[in-house]
Amino acid sequence: MSPNELSLLLGLVLAHLVGDFVLQPRHWVEERVRRLHRSRHLLYHIAVHGCLTTLALLVAAQLMPGSPGLPAVLAGALGVAASHWLIDLFKARLPGKLRWFLLDQALHLVVLCVLWLAWLGSLAPLESLGAWLLSPTVLGMAAAYLIVTRPFSFAIAMVMKRWSSQVEDTGTLAQAGARIGMLERLLVLSLVLLDQLTAVGFLLTAKSVLRYGDLRESKDRKLTEYVLLGTLVSVASTLVLGLTLRLLLES
Repeated sequence: MSPNELSLLLGLVLAHLVGDFVLQPRHWVEERVRRLHRSRHLLYHIAVHGCLTTLALLVAAQLMPGSPGLPAVLAGALGVAASHWLIDLFKARLPGKLRWFLLDQALHLVVLCVLWLAWLGSLAPLESLGAWLLSPTVLGMAAAYLIVTRPFSFAIAMVMKRWSSQVEDTGTLAQAGARIGMLERLLVLSLVLLDQLTAVGFLLTAKSVLRYGDLRESKDRKLTEYVLLGTLVSVASTLVLGLTLRLLLES
């Protein structure tokens, strides 16, 4: 994949992000939810995306020799605008939950990728991407990141089960500890793979500072020991996994 080809894809994505999150006021979204296809602000939003896509394709046409001409630029922008209208109208009928937001953005990204491949007139970038995704490095990292989420959560919960009944419920958010643990392990694994072990120490220090006041005020030694033990099990297991993966990939 050449730099210009990648720049075109990134330019289309950048145009989408500007149109969706910078140039779309909150009241446009609210009116779209209320009025659906009758919303005039939905038409404004679509026009913004059409203009931004046109700009990205015009720049690409100047930088990439052999690029399609103005009719292809206008057709691509029209395709993005029409698909955006359909996708946003579909999303407006759904409740405002994270999964629908992610689906909405994923559909927009698929449309941009189709436009990108059509503009290039080749599936070679997909072949390169497929070869990269099937490489040992990517597969190993994907497996490691998956392991430190739910599988490690279950394993650590089983390790800590013998002590959990001795700790009083302090009124924390439901499942907050598990979510914090997952994010903590994702950060630790990323730092290990980037060979930034010193930063892992800063992460542990930051978490200790945040928890110190709560644990001191609770005056509950069992809770302090439980939190400390859970943190050390979580971090230590992730360190072992990350270092093992690095050795495998470097061998």
